[in-house]
Amino acid sequence: MIFYLLSLIIVKVNVVVTGPPRSGKSTVIRRIIDKIRKSGFKVGGILTPQILIGGRRYGFKIVDIYTGDEKILASIDINSRMKVSKYGVDLGVLESVGVEAIRRAIDCCDIIIIDEIGKMECLSKSFRDVVKMALNSNKDVIATIPMRTRDPFILSVKERSDVIVFNVLEENRDKLAIKILKLVGML
Repeated sequence: MIFYLLSLIIVKVNVVVTGPPRSGKSTVIRRIIDKIRKSGFKVGGILTPQILIGGRRYGFKIVDIYTGDEKILASIDINSRMKVSKYGVDLGVLESVGVEAIRRAIDCCDIIIIDEIGKMECLSKSFRDVVKMALNSNKDVIATIPMRTRDPFILSVKERSDVIVFNVLEENRDKLAIKILKLVGML
């Protein structure tokens, strides 16, 4: 009698979503998070939504997707030597909320979301290190990055051989979340 062993090969996927400002990158990510949660899987990582006051951008929050913990990451009122444009960046908040959220996602979630790997976030070596850990982990990672950048770290993420890049355009924005979820085996 001959026995055949079937091996199941699980392929890890790193997805990067890029596009011009206000193209819908974060909207695509929020749709992905909602679908993952509705499917009963654990999702973790970070979101960095803008803070609007009176229709004007005041700054950015950082949100731990798994716990819901959120703090102000950057604002026009933060006095910091670390600045991006007119926003002072609080690296302590980035590391206590953001870095820890990504570490937690590596340890206990099915999928890791990093919205976003941007100029502000890359000011922190700890952030860059934990992003590398996530990308090198056995968990699927879905991240956003700016379309135009000269930042060497962001470019290195985009150019990794294990990263699939999707450009958000008006014509694909509504279907992109489903396409990515199928790619990572969540649909």
